[in-house]
Amino acid sequence: MDRREFSKNTLMLGIGTLAGSAVTGQGQAAEHPGAFYEEPSKKLPVRRFDVIVAGAGTAGVVAAVAAARQGAKTALIEIKGYPGGTATEGGTALHSFYNLWKAFPGAKKRQVVRGIPQEIIDRLAKIGGTSGHAEMSQGYNYDSVCTAIDTEMYKLVTFEMLVESGVLVCVNTLLAGAIMDGPRIRGVIAESRSGREAFYAKSFVDCTAYGDLAGFAGAKYTEPNDYPVCNSIGVANVSVEKYHEFLRKHDALTERAEGVRSGADGQIVRLNGRSVNLPAGFAQEARKIGMSMTTTTVRDNYFMFVKLNLKLPVSPTNRDAVAQGELELRKRQARAIELFREYVPGCEKAFIARTSPKLNIRRGRLIECDYDVTHEDVIEARHFDDDVAAYGFHDSAPRLQIAGGGTYGIPYRALRVAGIENLLAAGMMITSDHRAHMSTRNTVACMAQGQATGTAAALCAAKNVGTRELPYGSLRDALQKGGVYFEA
Repeated sequence: MDRREFSKNTLMLGIGTLAGSAVTGQGQAAEHPGAFYEEPSKKLPVRRFDVIVAGAGTAGVVAAVAAARQGAKTALIEIKGYPGGTATEGGTALHSFYNLWKAFPGAKKRQVVRGIPQEIIDRLAKIGGTSGHAEMSQGYNYDSVCTAIDTEMYKLVTFEMLVESGVLVCVNTLLAGAIMDGPRIRGVIAESRSGREAFYAKSFVDCTAYGDLAGFAGAKYTEPNDYPVCNSIGVANVSVEKYHEFLRKHDALTERAEGVRSGADGQIVRLNGRSVNLPAGFAQEARKIGMSMTTTTVRDNYFMFVKLNLKLPVSPTNRDAVAQGELELRKRQARAIELFREYVPGCEKAFIARTSPKLNIRRGRLIECDYDVTHEDVIEARHFDDDVAAYGFHDSAPRLQIAGGGTYGIPYRALRVAGIENLLAAGMMITSDHRAHMSTRNTVACMAQGQATGTAAALCAAKNVGTRELPYGSLRDALQKGGVYFEA
């Protein structure tokens, strides 16, 4: 029996974790000799919906709002106590609502991601929770704008938008399994302090980042482990201006953007630098702990993000490896504060004001979909006859850029999970080529994918069809009405 059949059979039968031979994230039996425990069968209360979105992260929030606005009875299942995901925990800013026009003289400036993602920014702006789309004044061959956010305000705003849209928001709830009927998902198992429940629906969207629902449903996947994990921190009692001067003094400044900070426009909201040019003690130690020089902020005296990276030896689905990584990253956070206090003027009394509740990933399971976006699709600015979004940012810029400061399209078929009739995937789980994935995994691309999958799932539920039976024209019309931008 292969891993796919194992997953299907155990989850359909409601069997719990196998104490005698637990399967690890690499698909290998862990070395825990002993007898198996057979969990007693149990009747679970059933709740019924049109659409279920798994994961309230960067893509999941937008997917759930989009589905509910289409009139679908929608439930959102999230293991943490708030929405936001990587947007609130793992990145330095939201990349990117615009094409890379500033790096290509003559290229037309255009906002290519709009709709629900832009609504989030608009609402944050009203309460001082974003820098706005601040143009880069230095380093604009990487990104033309920096859209920094207040992470706590982002959690609040997105939570409010979900509730206002009519989504049943199930936070502090674990997705524990899938209920299958051949290649079709009938429901999911959810577990919380309220008990274990079965949530039935017509359409499903996996936005878990780890590909949990797709894995439970028996979809084909790999675990390439091709990125480091991280845990970013918010650092208080610092001076943004003095950090800027520190980088400039050592000829290390590579990126800068000015936008709204603490209510005042024209303030520094993003900085980045070359560690190699900095004092040897600082640079060497920063490299040892995987610390990036990038930070963004929307508050005075506060670095919203200082990122610490760590490469795990195995996939981040491996619980025991992650446990070791969690400890190591927190040690690295403490060392980062020591470095700032010792070397950076204005940071002598810096302290950690925020950490993520768990480490962040850039990829867990890579889910096989009907189409795999290629490196050439991205850098050659290709569009498709089933585009559901346009995107123009590449995290490997300036080494890799989209031709002419243009955009490429994300096709609907790239979001349909192969082999499953009623499951879509959005976010960092798609796109096998690491080079292409360095674009499609970014936060604003994930948000755009979320609006596409949530809208499609709701239409499929309303028409009582599978994801491959949905007429593209109906999907495109609904997306355009939802404010989505199309290049052609």
